[in-house]
Amino acid sequence: MDPEPRTAKSDAFRSLHRRNILILPNAWDVASARIIQQAGFSAVATTSAGIAFTLGYPDGQRISRDEMLAVVARIAKAVKLPVTADVEAGYGDRPEDAARTAHDVLAAGAVGMNLEDATGDPQHPLLDLALQVERVKAARELPIVLNARTDIYLLEVGTPEKRYDEALRRLAAFRDAGADCVFVPGLRDAATIGRFVKDLQCPVNILAGPGSPPVPELQKLGVARVSVGSAAMRATLGLLRQIAEELKSAGTYSTLEGGIPFTDVNRMME
Repeated sequence: MDPEPRTAKSDAFRSLHRRNILILPNAWDVASARIIQQAGFSAVATTSAGIAFTLGYPDGQRISRDEMLAVVARIAKAVKLPVTADVEAGYGDRPEDAARTAHDVLAAGAVGMNLEDATGDPQHPLLDLALQVERVKAARELPIVLNARTDIYLLEVGTPEKRYDEALRRLAAFRDAGADCVFVPGLRDAATIGRFVKDLQCPVNILAGPGSPPVPELQKLGVARVSVGSAAMRATLGLLRQIAEELKSAGTYSTLEGGIPFTDVNRMME
C-alpha cells in the first residue's frame, strides 16, 4: 500500500478517538469481524488472546508475529471498516522490533496497533520505561495509530497506593513519545478512570466487561475508547461449553437456540 493511502486511513481512524466514544468489540476471526461490521460499529479491533486461543496458543506472545498478523490480514481484507490490531508487546523488546511489527501491521491492511509494556516475567513484569518510550517512538515513525498500554493495574504491579502515580508516569511518557491513545486495562473504578482522563488530557482506552462502568458513564468521564479484549470470544466458548454439557447430560438442544441461521452466515461470508 502506498504511504498516502495509509496515512489517510490512519488519520480517519485517529479522528474517531476525538468524536463520540469509540466502542470496539474485539474480533478474533473473519466471522466475528463481519458480525461487528453488520452491527454498525465504526471500526474493528482484534484480540490477541482470542486469536492465540483459536490457534491453540496460550496468551502472552506465545504465538508468532507471522501467525498473528496472518489472521489480522484476513480480517482486514474481509471488512470495510478500519482495523486496529492487538499485537501484544510487539514481538521483541527492541525498538526495531516494535517498528517491524508496526510495518507488518500496516502491510496486513490494519491502520492501528496496541503496544504493551508487559514482559511476561513475574520478577520484572514491566519493561524499563526508557526502553518502552523508545519502542513507542519507533512504532510511531510509521503512519500507524498507536494505542500504548501499561499493565500496572492488570498485573497488580507494586502496592495499590503507588499504582496510580506509576501508571500516570508511564502513560504520560507514552503520550509524549507520540502515542495517539493510552490504554490502562485492569481499571474499573470510575473515579480513578476520570482522574486519568483529567490528568492525561489525551485519548484514554478502557478495557470493559462485567463490573466496569457502562459505556454512557465512561463517556461522561471523558473516556475516548472502550474495548472488551478477549471477553466476547471467551463468552462464545462459555456458550459452547453449555451446549456440550447439555448434549452430554440431557441429550437435548435448547442451548443451540438463538444461533444465527445458516443462510444468514453463508450470505455474510459472500
